[in-house]
Amino acid sequence: MSLADFFTPIDLSKIIPKKGYYTSHLGDKIKHYTTDFPDFEQDVDMAIIGVQDDRNAINNAGCGLAPDYVREKLYQLNEGPYNCRIVDLGNIKAGASVTDTYFALKTVVEELIKKDIIPVIIGGGQDLTYAQYMGYENLEQRVDLVVIDSHFDLDDDIHPDSIETTSESYLNKIFLHDPNYLFNFSNLGYQTYFTSQAGLRVMEKLFFDVHRLGELTGQIAVAEPIIRNANMVSFDISAIRSADAMGNANATPNGFYAEEACQLCRYAGINDKLTSIGFYEFNPAYDNNGQTAMQLAQMVWCFIDGFYSRKKDFPLQPKSQYIIYKTRLMHDGHEVIFVKSKKTDRWWMQVPYPTGGSKNERSHLVPCSYEDYKIAVSGEMPDLWWRTYQKLS
Repeated sequence: MSLADFFTPIDLSKIIPKKGYYTSHLGDKIKHYTTDFPDFEQDVDMAIIGVQDDRNAINNAGCGLAPDYVREKLYQLNEGPYNCRIVDLGNIKAGASVTDTYFALKTVVEELIKKDIIPVIIGGGQDLTYAQYMGYENLEQRVDLVVIDSHFDLDDDIHPDSIETTSESYLNKIFLHDPNYLFNFSNLGYQTYFTSQAGLRVMEKLFFDVHRLGELTGQIAVAEPIIRNANMVSFDISAIRSADAMGNANATPNGFYAEEACQLCRYAGINDKLTSIGFYEFNPAYDNNGQTAMQLAQMVWCFIDGFYSRKKDFPLQPKSQYIIYKTRLMHDGHEVIFVKSKKTDRWWMQVPYPTGGSKNERSHLVPCSYEDYKIAVSGEMPDLWWRTYQKLS
C-alpha cells in the first residue's frame, strides 16, 4: 500500500490568494499534493499532514475542517533565512470508522519517521495524539511525550477495558497501552481548576512531569528543557487564552499568550530529538476574521524556523564541546554530574541507571536548566533527578 492511498489532494482554488504567491512565500516553496502525489524519498525534512476527522473531539465538532484554513494563512508567510525542504501531502479524510483514521495516521507517521521526515499534523481532535503515538510502536524506541494543554485528558472513573479514545480520555489509552514504550509524559500549561486531584495523583505516582500555567507565564524559557526531552509534541489550541485563539468551542479566558505559544513551538523545532508534532482542536466555525488560523500558521512557522536553527549539540560528542560540572549533595554526599554545551549554553544532567546500565551506557542524560544545577550546588537533590531515576528503576 502506498502512502498516497491515504490522502486526498489540496484544492488550491480554496486557499490561494487572488494575487497568487510571491517567490518568498511558503506557498511557492512547499511542494504540495494537488494533482500528483509528491516524491519525498529524498531531500525532504518535514511533511505537513491534514487530518479531517473530529468525531471524537468532545464538544468541538468542526475541527476536522481546520487543515485548509491553516494552509491558507501558512502559505502566505515568508520563508526564513533557509531553504526549506517541505512537502504538503494533503488531507487524510475521515475513515469509515475513527479506528480507520487512526490506522491511516499511525501508518503515515511511522513511515515518515523511518525516512527521517518529521510529520507536522494539523487538524482534527486531540484524540489523534493516540494515533500519532502509535506511529512509534514498531520503531523499537522509548517515547517521551509532551502535551501542551489546559487539562489532563485522562478519565479517572472508568474501567481500563471500557476506555473510549476521545479528546478527553486518549491519555488512558497511551498510559495503558501494551506493550508500553512510553518513557516519560510531560504536560505544559494545565490549569488546576480543570484538573482533578485524582489526575494529579496519577501523574505523581507515575513520576511524570506536569507544570501549571502559572509556573510558565512570564517565564516561558522554563519550558525549553522539558520540550527538549520530547520525541513527540501534541498541542491543543485551547491551551491558548481565548482572546488570542478563539477558534475552539472549548476556549477559556486563561491560557498561554499568542507569543508564548509561538515560543513553545520554536523550542519544539530546535529540539534535535523531536520527530513529530501535532496541532489539534482548531475549529474554524468559532474563529474571528481568521485570527486563530493565522495564530496556528505562525506557530507552525515558528516550528519550521526552529527546525532550521537546530544546533545538533546533544552530548557528548565531541567531548571538547562540553563542560562537565560535578556537585555533591549535602546529606549523603551523592555526586550529581551536569553537562553544559559550549555551543548553546544548554544543560543536561546525568542520571545513573539503577542496575548499572550497559557497557556503553551507564547513565541517562536528561535535559535540565541552570536552576537545576544551582539546586544541586546548594546541596539539594533536584526533583528532575529523582523522578528520572525512579523511571529508570
